[in-house]
Amino acid sequence: MAAEKRAERRTLWIVLGLNISLAAAFFATGTFGDSSALIANGLDNLSDSLVYAISLFALSRSAKWKRGAANVSGGLLIVFAIGILYDAWRRYVGGSDPLGTVMIVMALIAAAINSVCVWLLARLKDPDVNIRAANTFSWNDFAANLGIVVAGGLVAWLGTNWPDLVVGVIIAGIAAWGGVNILRDAHGEHHKAVHTDK
Repeated sequence: MAAEKRAERRTLWIVLGLNISLAAAFFATGTFGDSSALIANGLDNLSDSLVYAISLFALSRSAKWKRGAANVSGGLLIVFAIGILYDAWRRYVGGSDPLGTVMIVMALIAAAINSVCVWLLARLKDPDVNIRAANTFSWNDFAANLGIVVAGGLVAWLGTNWPDLVVGVIIAGIAAWGGVNILRDAHGEHHKAVHTDK
């Protein structure tokens, strides 16, 4: 059991470091490339990083702490989704000129890094609710990166910003759905614990 906890902690630290690095890279390229989708992914990775930090804190705590951390994780994803929708609306109203090539290159790099995160998390045995949440984040990020590659190609081909905005909205939808699923998982764990106590 102690070895499994050490493995979980080590994996979460690695995934946390990778997500912080990705968030910084997405913000830099999103600002340079004027891309809502890249900024959306940057905010996603930043919120993921905060959640991984919470998960690390909860790892050595009780099951109740872990469920609480998972609830925070799910809630943050939903808040993040609202923020992305606002950013997409702002760019729709004010206009934007995203760079398709920058979007594609950054998304491909991020997809490779997210696949490493998915692989690392999949190696853990009997994952708790926070590890399952971390896995949800990594799969969401991977799907979002593929969407950005498609959007970047359309932006470069059509010379318009709407594919970037559409993918930004889709990323928000993926994040919100992931947040709802994490909250459901935590709720299920709570009911299981209550039933066990009885």
